[in-house]
Amino acid sequence: MAEGFANLYGSDVLQASSAGLSPTSSVTPETVEVMAEMNVDISRHVPCYYDLLTIGNYDLVVNMAGFRLPGPGPKELIEWQVQDPYRSRIEVYRAVRSDLEQRVMRLILDLRRRRT
Repeated sequence: MAEGFANLYGSDVLQASSAGLSPTSSVTPETVEVMAEMNVDISRHVPCYYDLLTIGNYDLVVNMAGFRLPGPGPKELIEWQVQDPYRSRIEVYRAVRSDLEQRVMRLILDLRRRRT
């Protein structure tokens, strides 16, 4: 969800890609559904692994895992405590979506301020 919002709203200041320490093989239908409600199509998103060998290529990492990332730290790290909606009611997915949209927008505004 965060990647979808980031690339939609912040393409002038970032290029987002998401990765996880143990990503699922596909995006859940509930996630695709709640993002489609916001006109954000993530139906073709493929979850990727957090790659320690390429982490140095990224300027910023937002950790939503809920625990410390392995290996050397990225150039900049932001920690977000975000509820995992997996196997929850659709209302929980919507609440997480709203939370992430707000967080992503604040991050984009911060990145825009840094550019000036």
